[in-house]
Amino acid sequence: MLHQIYKHVRTIKSMKKEEFLKKLEVELKISKNSDYTLRNYLMANEALFNSIDKDPDKIDKDDVKLFMSDTLTDKASPSIILFLAAIKYAYSNILGNDITAGIKRPKKERRIPSVLSKEEVKNLISALNNEKSKLMISLIYACGFRVSELVNLKINNINFNEKVGYVRQAKGRKDRMFNLPDFLADSLKQQVEFQKSLNQEYLFSGPKGKLSSRNIEKIVSLGAKKAKIEKDVHPHTLRHSFATHLLENGTDLRMIQTLLGHSSIATTELYTHISSSQIKQVKSPIEEL
Repeated sequence: MLHQIYKHVRTIKSMKKEEFLKKLEVELKISKNSDYTLRNYLMANEALFNSIDKDPDKIDKDDVKLFMSDTLTDKASPSIILFLAAIKYAYSNILGNDITAGIKRPKKERRIPSVLSKEEVKNLISALNNEKSKLMISLIYACGFRVSELVNLKINNINFNEKVGYVRQAKGRKDRMFNLPDFLADSLKQQVEFQKSLNQEYLFSGPKGKLSSRNIEKIVSLGAKKAKIEKDVHPHTLRHSFATHLLENGTDLRMIQTLLGHSSIATTELYTHISSSQIKQVKSPIEEL
């Protein structure tokens, strides 16, 4: 009898997916997570709910494994790790229960990213007809920006007197400083004045207001195509190229870590494996024979 009453109460209080997702959104926002994290964590949990025909509080570890085997087996390790992190965060914070405990995480793949040569970067930027597009893409490469950092860059983040700028609350909720390239200074000043005349707070905006990352991705893709670059090119490719070219020029790895805003030097060390210029300078010992 007591068992039936308990079961009845649990049925009444069962949490629906809409309520769960709303609670998750609140948790993510009050924890000051980025828009990127908010979007991906909500999508991951919603995908699980849509696949498993149960209320969120009835889903368990076996359901998560079933979902993974049905939909994630062909995905790269980072996608699987992100999915599990999203589910762990949601269930730990909302229901106080980590249903991913005991599920083995795949090892993170250390793939060597695509990098452009200096000539390819020059050709990509030159292929863009729009001056604003040229300035945005030049700034990504010149400062090693993530695309989200460019679209969130505000006018008051620029200090022309000191020739520096500030990325505010980037990945990991960290601020960092960057140098303003001299050759872009005049164009940046014009852009600032233009944005002020439109009463815009962001350095770059579009007809509908704030630019999206997708806007920048399209510009880079178009530029690479027009420049006939056959590599897989994204905005992040320019960030990789920035770091690699600094390393090839002899910049200290710790300085590159600071400029990129990496928390760990291990992340920055990836570029020691892709600096083809330095590799080419190493002579085989057979040359001495």
